[in-house]
Amino acid sequence: MKNAELYETHVKTVNLKSAVAFYKSLGLELAYFLEERRVAFFFLGDSDKKQQMLGVWEVNEHEFVRSFKVTLDQLRSVPTFLEAKGIALSSSFGLDASEPVVHAWMPAACYYFSDPDGNSLEYLALIDQEPKPELGVLHLSEWEKAFQ
Repeated sequence: MKNAELYETHVKTVNLKSAVAFYKSLGLELAYFLEERRVAFFFLGDSDKKQQMLGVWEVNEHEFVRSFKVTLDQLRSVPTFLEAKGIALSSSFGLDASEPVVHAWMPAACYYFSDPDGNSLEYLALIDQEPKPELGVLHLSEWEKAFQ
């Protein structure tokens, strides 16, 4: 999708605690810390605008995800867009790719896929609603039911 913006980039670390301290020392605001997934997210710039993020992942091997920010309407067209190019969606966080997954702590809806080298990519749409971190990661339809 030509008009997508780079929203999020990820770096790896072998020591999440020291990496969090480092990025905080640079003045970045910790947005969310997920102990069980060994990841910390930082907002870049004004956290109220949620314009860009940095994800810091504790990993044993080389892993990266690149996010492209789109609108929710654009996100809904991602399966058709990628299918036309012969690109398969990837399941994520234990959920199938039949619909976008929502990271309720942000909140943002996403579709994941891989490039030819196996790098993980995602199209991400911010959801203009209050975060509900207690919901974890769920399909978009389940998120929408929570607000009916």
